[in-house]
Amino acid sequence: MMTLTTVFPTAKPILGMLHLGGDTPADRLVRAVEEARVMAGEGCDGLVVENYFGDSDDVERVLERLVGLNLPVRVGINVLRDNARAFVLARRYPVAFLQIDSVCGHLPVDEDAAFAAHLAEERASVSAPLLGGVRFKYQPVRSGRSEAEDVRLGAARCDALVVTSDATGQETDLAKIQRFRAATGGSVPLFVGAGMTEANAADQLAIADGAIVGSWLKEGHSDKGRLEPAYVARFMAAVRTARARAA
Repeated sequence: MMTLTTVFPTAKPILGMLHLGGDTPADRLVRAVEEARVMAGEGCDGLVVENYFGDSDDVERVLERLVGLNLPVRVGINVLRDNARAFVLARRYPVAFLQIDSVCGHLPVDEDAAFAAHLAEERASVSAPLLGGVRFKYQPVRSGRSEAEDVRLGAARCDALVVTSDATGQETDLAKIQRFRAATGGSVPLFVGAGMTEANAADQLAIADGAIVGSWLKEGHSDKGRLEPAYVARFMAAVRTARARAA
């Protein structure tokens, strides 16, 4: 299995989110390719193809096109509400990484063991590393465990943890990032999954090992907006400064 360090040799990698906005499958494909070219050109290290607005078939269409373009960026997927389809696609295409919004904490204890066992089987079937969320935005908390316990269990189920606050585009609480880091003792990479901006990038990347960024790069800093190339350029300039400080 590949490691995240192998996939992303650059320190503090930034993964640009392709939300797959658009009115039709053709529109979603065209927009995703345009956004991918801009993000790759401005220095994003990875792209996450996610069916936030589209569906899982859109993920495959966009993934297939991006793989064929050979852009200077690594391409991964997050198939919302369909982990099985995500692993199917990871076996079918040269996916660089997968993201799953919740790998621990969202299920009652009596359902969690079966979930964990199945996830381990699926994870073993692909070479791509897995980024897993714990106490992730929009996900229920049903485990009955403490946050720290869920974080430690989640860390064992993936290759990197992803931490957010409560909503898309909402700044991730710095104290929560610090708690996740403390719970794992730095044993796995930690990515900020929402709300990073050029203003908070330095503080957050001083603790975290990377970030997934979508809404901030769009018009109005909204998930519904069109990608704004100037925002991408400004954000990546701030990231480069943050990387230099953390080095």
